[in-house]
Amino acid sequence: MGLIRTDEFRQDAVRIALTSGLTRKQVADDPGVGMWTLNKWITAHRDTNVVSQEDLDLAQENERLRREIRILKEESEILD
Repeated sequence: MGLIRTDEFRQDAVRIALTSGLTRKQVADDPGVGMWTLNKWITAHRDTNVVSQEDLDLAQENERLRREIRILKEESEILD
């Protein structure tokens, strides 16, 4: 039988998966849970307040900035 995780643990994993900018595989691998399990937790907590709208907005802004930085680095490499 698998290890039973607390609801707090599951909520933390969901919060990290949705706001960290890491891939779901990276989030799942760190504590040793499966991708299927993490996705199930995300689905179960999707309509709860595990992640505030402010946190989601910040995560989206961080992702936009990461893309912009990646593009700028690529352009800089082309110009060098």
